[in-house]
Amino acid sequence: MAQRSFIVEVEKAKGASEGRPSRGPVYRSLFAKDGFPAPIPGLDSCWDVFRLSVEKYPTNPMLGTREIVDGKPGKYKWKTYKEVYDVVMKIGNSIRSCGYGEGVKCGIYGANSAEWIMSMEACNAHGLYCVPLYDTLGAGAVEFVICHAEVSIAFAEEKKIPELLKTFPNTTKYLRTLVSFGNVTPEQKQEVEKFGLAIYSWEEFLQVGQNQTFDLPVKKSSDICTIMYTSGTTGDPKGVLISNESIITLLAGIKRFLESVNERLHDKDVYLSYLPLAHIFDRVIEEAFIWHGAQIGFWRGDVKLLIEDIGELKPSVFCAVPRVLDRVYSGLTQKISSGGFLKKTLFNCAYSYKLHNMNKGLKHGEASPLLDRIVFDKVKQGLGGNVRLILSGAAPLSTHVEGYLRVVSCAHVLQGYGLTETCAGTFVSLPNEMEMLGTVGPPVPNVDVCLESVPEMGYDALASTPRGEICVKGKTLFSGYYKREDLTKEVLIDGWFHTGDIGEWQPNGSMRIIDRMKNIFKLSQGEYVAVENLENIYGQLSCIESIWVYGNSFEPFLVAVVNPSKQALEHWAEENGISLDFNSLCEDSRAKSHIIEELSKIAKGKKLKGFEFIRAVHLDPVPFDMERDLITPTYKKKRPQLLKYYQNVIDNMYKTGNKPNA
Repeated sequence: MAQRSFIVEVEKAKGASEGRPSRGPVYRSLFAKDGFPAPIPGLDSCWDVFRLSVEKYPTNPMLGTREIVDGKPGKYKWKTYKEVYDVVMKIGNSIRSCGYGEGVKCGIYGANSAEWIMSMEACNAHGLYCVPLYDTLGAGAVEFVICHAEVSIAFAEEKKIPELLKTFPNTTKYLRTLVSFGNVTPEQKQEVEKFGLAIYSWEEFLQVGQNQTFDLPVKKSSDICTIMYTSGTTGDPKGVLISNESIITLLAGIKRFLESVNERLHDKDVYLSYLPLAHIFDRVIEEAFIWHGAQIGFWRGDVKLLIEDIGELKPSVFCAVPRVLDRVYSGLTQKISSGGFLKKTLFNCAYSYKLHNMNKGLKHGEASPLLDRIVFDKVKQGLGGNVRLILSGAAPLSTHVEGYLRVVSCAHVLQGYGLTETCAGTFVSLPNEMEMLGTVGPPVPNVDVCLESVPEMGYDALASTPRGEICVKGKTLFSGYYKREDLTKEVLIDGWFHTGDIGEWQPNGSMRIIDRMKNIFKLSQGEYVAVENLENIYGQLSCIESIWVYGNSFEPFLVAVVNPSKQALEHWAEENGISLDFNSLCEDSRAKSHIIEELSKIAKGKKLKGFEFIRAVHLDPVPFDMERDLITPTYKKKRPQLLKYYQNVIDNMYKTGNKPNA
C-alpha cells in the first residue's frame, strides 16, 4: 500500500542561481491544500483574543493559583475572565497615568503567574511592547535587554526586585518605573528613589490610576506586540520583533490543525503554566487557551513539586521540554523495574500488545481499551488523569521516550518544532501516526516550507532523500531583529526565513531534524550553547593546547576532547608523585579529573552557567591534525569530522560523565 503523504507541493524545485544554492520543492500541510485558514473577523490583535473571550466566557475560570494554607499547598483559587479583565483595566489606567502609552517598552521579569499574564494583557490593551526578561542568557543579559530595548517600565516578581536593582545605575537611563508583583521593602524604595525612579507594590500600583480612564488605542495586525530576546551564535541576545499578525495567524493554524485531527480545544480545557512565558512556545500556547475561554493554572515554581501541581490541577493538555518528559520516563521505568516479577511481566506484556496494535494502525484509544483501564490508568493518573495531549518542544525528544509515552500515557504525544522567529509553531507530528516517531511531523497549516541545499556540508535538497537547510515562509514570521537590520537581511531572503537547521523530508511528509548549520546547539533542557565562545574561554588554560567542546539536544551536559599540554601535564604528574609517560597519563582517570577541575575553575571565574561546564573529558595526546581530516589548512575545527572520528569516545563520556543535578 502506498504511503500517504501529509504535505502537498505548491511550487517546483529551483536549481542554483545568482549565487544561491538549489532549492527543493515548496510544500505545505495537507490540511491547507485548499488554502491557509482565513483571517478571523474582529481578531486583529492579541488584545482582541482576550477581549472577545471576556465577552463570550465572562464567568469561566481563567487564571488559577494554588493557595498556601498554614504553609501547605491547598486548592487552586481562580479568577474568572471578567475578574481578570477588571484588574487588567486598572493596570492599564495606572500605566497610562504614569505617562506610558503606545510603543513604550514594558519589561516583565519573573516566573509565570497570574500577575505576569495580567501585566501582559495591559500592554496588549494599550499598545505597549511587552519585553519579557529572563536570566538564562548569562550574566548581564537583563541589563543588556533593558538598555537595548529601552525599557521604561518593568513589572517583576517580588524576589526578582534585588536582581533588577543590580542593573543600576546602567539601566536608570531608560528605566523610570518598577512594579513588584508582591511587596516592596522600605530599603528597596529608598534605593530606587535615590536614582529618581518610582517603585510600587502590586496593590499600590492598582490604585495609581483609579480616578482616571483612558481610551484604548486602535490596534492593527501589523503592530508589534512583543520583543522576545533570543540567544545568537555569539555575542549579545537578539530582539525578535513579533507582530499581532504573527500570533493571530499561528492561532488560526493551531485551530485548523487540531480540528483536522479531531482534537479541538474547548472552554473546559485546562493547562498547566510552568514553561517560561518569556519564551514564545509557552506564550502562544497560553494565547490559544485564552482564545478558547479555557483555564490556565500556575505551578509553584519548583520542578520537584511539578507532579504534585499536576495532580491537583488535572490538566487536559500538557506541554513539556524533553528534559521533563525524560524525568517522567525515568520515574516510570524505575517504578516498574522495582515492582514485583508479576507486575513487571504484566506491564511488559501489556506494553508489547498495545504497541503491536498501534504499529498496525489502530488509534491509541482503540489499541487496548481494557489494558488502558487495568494497567496504564496508573500512568494516566500520575499526570492528573485528564491529559489527552502531550506536546514536546524546544529540543528533540528521544525516540524511545516518545514511543514509550505514546503507549503508556493514554494520550497523544506530539513533537513540535519552531523558533522565536517563526512564532514557535512550524512543524508538529500527528496523533496516531507511529511512523512519525523521531520526527517533528509535517508543517503546520499556515506556512510554506522548503529545503535549500548546503553544498559545503554535503546536503542536497534535490537528492532522492532531500536534505538541506529548513526555510520557512508565511505570516507567522517575525518582523525583524530590533535595531539589527544587518542580521535581519542575513536570515530573511526573498521572504524566506533561513532557520540554520538541517532537515530531511521523510516519505510521509514529516520532517526530521538532522544537523545545525552554525556552531550553536541546544541541550536537552532547551538551553542554547555557543560552542566557539566556550572553546575560546576554556582554551585560555595553560594546561590545554586545544579543545573541542561537544553537546547535543538529547543530552543535558557538555563533554570535550582535549589536547593537553605535554609539559604542563607531566609537571602536574611529577608534583603529585605519578610516574607515567605522556600517553599513559592521557588515559589516567586522575589526569582527567585534574583537567576537569581546571576547566571548572575557569568556568566559575568567567561566571559561566551550570550547563556550560564540561562534565567529562577525553585526553588525546595527538593534536587535532589535517592528516585525520579534523582541521582545515587554516586550523579551523571540522566539527562533523571530529564527531565522526570521536563518536565512540563521545558515547562513552555520556555514559560515565558527571551529570549535573536534575
